[in-house]
Amino acid sequence: MSPDFIKLKPLAGELKLSHKKTNFGITVSTKEVVLHKPHVNYYMNLEDIVSITPFETKGFTQLRFVSKQSSGHEVVQAGDGTPHYNVFAKQVTIHNRSGLFQLGAMRFVIPIRHELMKAIGQLGRWDVSFDA
Repeated sequence: MSPDFIKLKPLAGELKLSHKKTNFGITVSTKEVVLHKPHVNYYMNLEDIVSITPFETKGFTQLRFVSKQSSGHEVVQAGDGTPHYNVFAKQVTIHNRSGLFQLGAMRFVIPIRHELMKAIGQLGRWDVSFDA
């Protein structure tokens, strides 16, 4: 796990699952999902998540995300075999070293293990089906 991860602010709800890899992590509570990256955490209330759909990464070894509002970009490795999902939330809170900030709608393409996806679906009270 990267030493650059920021400590979580107190979670809304009760912690259910957490999974961290070298440069990415997900924490699921009864009320929110937190995406961890070095130097930044993204907090999404379960009620603010509009959709989670499979994202096909077959044939890709890297995904490149380029912000239209800044010159920065992020490259994510997609070759570990974990299924990727397209997550759209109508509101996200970002926590970085400068503090907490409310953002509007955001889209993430992230790897989510089956156990975490199942927990998110159950806690969000969504109609969920899996092929796995």
